[in-house]
Amino acid sequence: MTWLITGGAGYIGAHVARAMTEAGERVAVLDDLSSGVAGRLPREVPLVRGSVLDRAVLDRAFAELGVTGVVHLAAKKQVGESVEKPLLYYRENVHGLTVLLEAVVDAGVGSFVFSSSAAVYGMPDVDLVTEETPCLPINPYGETKLAGEWLVRATGAAHGISTACLRYFNVAGAARPELADTGVFNIIPMMFDRITRGERPRIFGTDYDTPDGSCVRDYIHIEDLATAHLAAARRLAERPGAGDLTLNVGTGHGVSVREMADLIGAVTGRTDLTAETGPRRPGDPARVVASGERIAKELGWRARHDVRSMVTSAWEGWCLHHPEARRG
Repeated sequence: MTWLITGGAGYIGAHVARAMTEAGERVAVLDDLSSGVAGRLPREVPLVRGSVLDRAVLDRAFAELGVTGVVHLAAKKQVGESVEKPLLYYRENVHGLTVLLEAVVDAGVGSFVFSSSAAVYGMPDVDLVTEETPCLPINPYGETKLAGEWLVRATGAAHGISTACLRYFNVAGAARPELADTGVFNIIPMMFDRITRGERPRIFGTDYDTPDGSCVRDYIHIEDLATAHLAAARRLAERPGAGDLTLNVGTGHGVSVREMADLIGAVTGRTDLTAETGPRRPGDPARVVASGERIAKELGWRARHDVRSMVTSAWEGWCLHHPEARRG
């Protein structure tokens, strides 16, 4: 079986490609390299440079590589940008997925793993978010992910394709420093960036109904996320035409922003830069933590890495790309 990973040269995609390759799966990657880096991929993994919007490129890749399964990660994923550029997000994330699924159907591909997001839930007012928690996205990014799930499930049901939609929670860390996230869009790299510039980490909102007043989130190590993709892909391959799996990928444990700031200070050695506080950001829910019961039951998967290992590995990767970050 050959798996085509779209967006496989990106931060998440490269980890998934390596995890699947190291587990003995045959893998190829499709990436337009707009944000991906070819050097992240193992040498033995073929790279097709192109977009999921390009049907001719997809058809050639499926035929030449003998693709029998797809792991679809290629997407735009910045919440703020999605608010500013909704048409871009719907074109890339929804229309791109439509083109890809049309190619999948015509090529007779039997398995499809879709990269979704906890953003589909919006602002859930529950202690643990289950897969039955209502999906009420509050920004175009989350809307495109939910629409993507609908497309994937409907296509799978109509054409006998086994599908899985994986709803990621907050992803961080690195398997190796060279594979680290180089963007500054999520809380950990954002705090690293401020520390590197000699500024204090920032906490938005201290009056939430949480133990320390700051938001609580579920952080998943990128290595664990990669193994979740491997487990999902193998399940689909074992059970062709078995229908859809929709699964949260998280740890089930919440970490507050204040706790994260303290841990980052300890890991980086910058405990002198105590966090500064500011008002809430619009749209930030107080608590978003995954229930991991379904993925444990369906795939036998559980997260293995703790938050400290996530921050430590992320810092090592940050310092590789930002040598000025290390003191002394």
